[in-house]
Amino acid sequence: MIRTAFLGILLTSSAFLRGVEHDVVVYGGTCAAVISAVQVKKMGKSVIIVSPDKHLGGLSSGGLGFTDTGNKAVIGGLSRDFYHRIYLHYQKAESWKQQKQSEYGNKGQGTPAMDGENRTMWIFEPSAAEKVFEDYVKEFGIEVVRDEWLDRANGVKKDGEKIVSITTLNGKTYEGKMFIDSTYEGDLMAAAGCDYHVGREANSVYGEEHNGIQVGVLHHRHHFGAVKEKISPYKVPGDPKSGVLPRVNPEDLGKFGEGDKKVQAYCFRSCYTNVPENRIPFPKPEGYDATQYEILLRVLNTGWGEFFEKFDPIPNHKTDTNNHGPFSFDNIGYNYDYPEASYARRKEIIAEHRTYQQGLLWFVANDPRVPKKVQEELNTWGLPKDEFTDNGHWSHQLYIREARRLIGSYVMTENELRKKKPTPESVGMGSYTIDSHNVQRHITPEGFVQNEGDIGVSTNGPYEIAYGSLVPKKGQGSNLLVPVAMSASHIAYGSIRMEPVFMILGQSAATAAVFAIDDNLPVQKVPYVKLREQLLKDGQVLEYTGAKSPRGVEVKKLKGIVMDDTQAKVTGHWQESGAAKSFIGDGYSHDGNAKDGQSSLRFEPKLEKPGKFRLQLASPPNNNRASNAQVEVHHLGGVKKFTIDLRTPKEAEGVHWIDLGEYECGNDTAISISNAGANGYVVVDGARWLPVE
Repeated sequence: MIRTAFLGILLTSSAFLRGVEHDVVVYGGTCAAVISAVQVKKMGKSVIIVSPDKHLGGLSSGGLGFTDTGNKAVIGGLSRDFYHRIYLHYQKAESWKQQKQSEYGNKGQGTPAMDGENRTMWIFEPSAAEKVFEDYVKEFGIEVVRDEWLDRANGVKKDGEKIVSITTLNGKTYEGKMFIDSTYEGDLMAAAGCDYHVGREANSVYGEEHNGIQVGVLHHRHHFGAVKEKISPYKVPGDPKSGVLPRVNPEDLGKFGEGDKKVQAYCFRSCYTNVPENRIPFPKPEGYDATQYEILLRVLNTGWGEFFEKFDPIPNHKTDTNNHGPFSFDNIGYNYDYPEASYARRKEIIAEHRTYQQGLLWFVANDPRVPKKVQEELNTWGLPKDEFTDNGHWSHQLYIREARRLIGSYVMTENELRKKKPTPESVGMGSYTIDSHNVQRHITPEGFVQNEGDIGVSTNGPYEIAYGSLVPKKGQGSNLLVPVAMSASHIAYGSIRMEPVFMILGQSAATAAVFAIDDNLPVQKVPYVKLREQLLKDGQVLEYTGAKSPRGVEVKKLKGIVMDDTQAKVTGHWQESGAAKSFIGDGYSHDGNAKDGQSSLRFEPKLEKPGKFRLQLASPPNNNRASNAQVEVHHLGGVKKFTIDLRTPKEAEGVHWIDLGEYECGNDTAISISNAGANGYVVVDGARWLPVE
């Protein structure tokens, strides 16, 4: 009898090491991992989440509570269900511990935080998000193993192009019929031998404009052009012989449009509170070095006043704090090797990022050289006692904005996002601005410090995402789907990489996996008609058919005869952007700081009858704009030529206008603006003719 029991133990141990087969094995602990598993269970299949993380939800439960929604109308299915469950959480009185719900307000990222009509909430605390993900696991009976790390060297067993099993560093094996890689890093798809890319492709690879090195391009305010004074990168200002300050790369940037192996900066989306009873002072990290923040000190001492710009409010007097400005929480240049690094090296990189970010907070809160007003305000903030309680009240998830990206059956590029090319076989939609954070901090030829790589380009409304971007090329993985490290160029991924979209793609990937099992097909052969039918049945949004709602001010709501920049006659090369706080329609045009005299825009309205009009140009202000933009006004009396200062428009009706004067105008009236001789960016949002009574 003892012998029989011993044999049973041996058989059980052998089976455990060999692995019990599940229909679907999901590798990763992100939001997409949980949503994928829920969808598999809803479709009647067995699933296991093999998570290297102890906490589920990735960045959604790791600090990014100020959701990057884009157009929430295209967020459907289980992704929307997540935000509905967040809404239900905050309908409970006990969820409001440090603040009354009525006191919270309703500020969100381009959309109200709480949408009572649709019973969704888009802004939340990290702990609330993690609770929702854990509730999914309990409700659907999802098997989860945590702290299980894929053996990336030898842990993927394949039979031809089919994955048979994965084995973790603990020696545990997980067999499956289908596998979903839901990691930010794409570790499973890389270990399985799929093609992938790290870094920026050259613009020439996919015929794009904004992908490669973007030297000289300054879209947002995360650059030194947003500061009143130019900042020296040298230890002794203006003296190259004194040496370069930390956090500046003195090496050559590369040429505009070329590719490189560098990735946009990472940071922690850290959570702070200003409630004294719930607040812990910012800690001084081990290895703190004040010299790392000398450039920030120089920026603050110019009077730059935007340090607290991205302390975005989430419930209970807490924040989701993101990078903002030329020197902020983004750790530029310290993550290039992360995507393909060993686990040990990644751990070092994460620790360095934590030291950098906590050190920055300690510096501003304590260094006597920091402007007193900024220091006093920061010292009203601290880490919340009730968040990340097992990690020193600091987020457990570094913001991996991009790492490896699959080169799959179809590659999404900015051309699909900007509607220059059609997208085949939609399995979900994105809508956020094409957004890359800075990649490099460098020294300009004039001897000043500058950032490179920050891009903000409008997609002009929601766009479709192809099923082929979730699956490997034929022959590289017949039973693998990749909804997070999916197939997209660097710049396209800059928009797709939003947490609601990862949940959308996770659900679609899981649906395809189940159909591939049922029909005994490789994932590349799943019938799209069948897949589409099920996705629509489950509430996914695959096309946007609603009325287009611009992100900015609608033309029809403005006084006078208004023309958006998209209605102008174009000469030369103009780029789109939507990075400013206010603008007409979906964005505005800029010349890329070309200064070549080759680019112009001409506005020709249709007037019902001749008359006297006040003419104006719209242009979002910034310190990097041209102060000498060349303008021509065509009116009944002839043509008037002059220069205008694009740095000093005045706000009215939510738009920034530059007054061009009053003129008698007929049907041949026009306003032209060019970049000839410009000493900065020529940025144009629109033009209008205001009737003079």
